[in-house]
Amino acid sequence: MVNIKEFVNEHKDLIINTRRDLHRIPETAYTEKKTSSYVADYLSREKLEVKTGIAQYGVVGLMKTGRPGATLMIRADMDALPITEATGLPFSSTHEGAMHACGHDGHMAMVLGSATVLNKIKEKLNGTIKFLFQPAEEGPGGAKPMIDAGVMENPKVDYSIGCHLWPDIPDGTIGVRAGAFMAAMDRFDIEIIGKGGHGAMPHLCVDALEVGSQVINALQRVVSRHMNPLSPAVVTIGSFRAGSTFNVIPGEAHMCGTTRTFDLKIWDSWEKRIEKIVRGVCESMGADYKLKYARGYPPTINDESMTERVRGCAEKVVGEERVIEPRPTMGGEDMAFYLERSKGCFFCVGVGREGDAPIHNPNFDFNEDVLLLGVETYCRTALELLRS
Repeated sequence: MVNIKEFVNEHKDLIINTRRDLHRIPETAYTEKKTSSYVADYLSREKLEVKTGIAQYGVVGLMKTGRPGATLMIRADMDALPITEATGLPFSSTHEGAMHACGHDGHMAMVLGSATVLNKIKEKLNGTIKFLFQPAEEGPGGAKPMIDAGVMENPKVDYSIGCHLWPDIPDGTIGVRAGAFMAAMDRFDIEIIGKGGHGAMPHLCVDALEVGSQVINALQRVVSRHMNPLSPAVVTIGSFRAGSTFNVIPGEAHMCGTTRTFDLKIWDSWEKRIEKIVRGVCESMGADYKLKYARGYPPTINDESMTERVRGCAEKVVGEERVIEPRPTMGGEDMAFYLERSKGCFFCVGVGREGDAPIHNPNFDFNEDVLLLGVETYCRTALELLRS
């Protein structure tokens, strides 16, 4: 009988120190050179078959049991955010203007810790485990380029799991939800082209600022008046720039924003809806426009049978009463691409404590003991799926 909890607890210092090492060297999307090297060195010390340079900085460690069976992928994201850290921790970021403010340092530490533990009990397993570390989850997205590079093949991935440290649920709980968990997320950029001129002579101009304002107002009505209120959807304008001084009517305006939904039909409709509104407003006001619409991540949808397996393993880690069903979130995750191609589950480990800073905040930190819960859940799930 394998005592997974005991194996994991024996490696507590290793797991926490790994997180701190990675926290010191945060690197933003597609600059993860040091992080990638650290991960590859760690996996090599575990005597795994290591592949590097996938989609620039992606890393895969392959653990072969030597016995036929399924292939499980355990995934972590590596990139940090362009934030200046303010925690004052003794292991704070040494890279100016970059910080692991979304827990990716913890995500990597949990997957690396799982590689250590599972490698020690490899004789209890069949098949293969891929420990996958991807760049650029925060954008523009590293999962799809990793898939395009072949990480889901040779051997073909049957099951995939990953997790996120999650402040929305209490510290020390585990959140598991079947079906849609996170939303599809896209980005759009709009340029309004008018005719600038003197602020005292508006009749000779086409005011791009005014046109842009009307576009924003119209876009806000897409959800409130064109969508079924029982299907959550979001349109957000995050930036709007026009003009530079008080007495000049601007000839150009620029805005960018994002859309979110769980519904695949709505997701497919966003670009046409936005194009129609922008075109209509601009034509009615005598302006022209340029729209760039970029599809982002699909909805993160957990397989029901896989979710039940992960839930059962999580209950053995923290107890049935500490496994909860988190609310869906309009945040996006490119774990979604892996889940489209395998039976998978993206769960979360609670780090919510009263008074703590949220993710994407310069003061974000978490109770490092929860990393052991993630490692144990990964390992129990691997045993459940691949037990010899």
